[in-house]
Amino acid sequence: MQDTRPLLLHSDFPPVIRGKLDTLQVNLGYLCNLSCVHCHVNAGPTRTELMDEQTIEQVLALLSGAGIHTLDLTGGAPELNPHFRYLVSAARAMGVRVIDRCNLTVLFEPGQEDLAEFLAAEQVEITASLPCYLEENVQEQRGKGVYQDSIRALRHLNSLGYGKALPLNLVYNPVGLALPPPQAALEADYRRELSQRFDINFSQLFTITNMPISRFGAVLLAQGQYVEYMGLLRDNFSADNLETLMCRSLVSIDWQGYVYDCDFNQMLELPVLASDRRHIADLLAEVDLEGAAVATGEHCYGCTAGQGSSCGGALDS
Repeated sequence: MQDTRPLLLHSDFPPVIRGKLDTLQVNLGYLCNLSCVHCHVNAGPTRTELMDEQTIEQVLALLSGAGIHTLDLTGGAPELNPHFRYLVSAARAMGVRVIDRCNLTVLFEPGQEDLAEFLAAEQVEITASLPCYLEENVQEQRGKGVYQDSIRALRHLNSLGYGKALPLNLVYNPVGLALPPPQAALEADYRRELSQRFDINFSQLFTITNMPISRFGAVLLAQGQYVEYMGLLRDNFSADNLETLMCRSLVSIDWQGYVYDCDFNQMLELPVLASDRRHIADLLAEVDLEGAAVATGEHCYGCTAGQGSSCGGALDS
């Protein structure tokens, strides 16, 4: 697979300075039951990297000692980590807000039949991938049968109170060489279509720009579209988005426990403080990153293009 990493490391992107840390985003491993075209992690069914119990305990120690109020769990499919439920229950017992970045179809994997009920009982916030409300677009990005399983999962989550009493957010990713459309207008379209077609409710829609990293980056290179896509991101750069970048208040922890400014930097092996790799054990000794410079690259234009993009959707919304 062709790699965009050498093309992204050197950039004229403006400096970004960290604010107060409030979110710990933890990648529990690259194992996933899907292999999506837009995946910047290159996750899939054959990946074996999974966070171990010792590192899980260090995550919990950091949550306990640093006053971090949000634990954002991602992967792969984070639920496939054998310690996922322990981590969730322990964090919730501390009063920490827990977000599960769920691909929806994992609810029907063997051994996960009661996963939705577990998430509801722990009052976990679900942020679920649904790249489009149209079946053909979802199939193009995520494979055959994923759309039907996603709809079935959403209806089951609704029956448990998600999208009403419990937060259920959906994630849109564009197809091809495009930025996401305005988030508010697209959210209205999603609400109308999903309600009329399937009587499905959700809380918010997050629009996220595809990053030219890993699998999506390889596709761009293979199709000779990398330069065009980077031109699109650069041409739509908005300095107004710099103040609300998620990397100013978040750190990303990889499956081995190493620390990065964001999930994208993790995939590019750009460590926090742009220095030698730091482990979560280092954060246990010294948590304060406020005022430090974020490690940046060409991919950062993806977060600042147009309406901006983050794990919580558009920045200008």
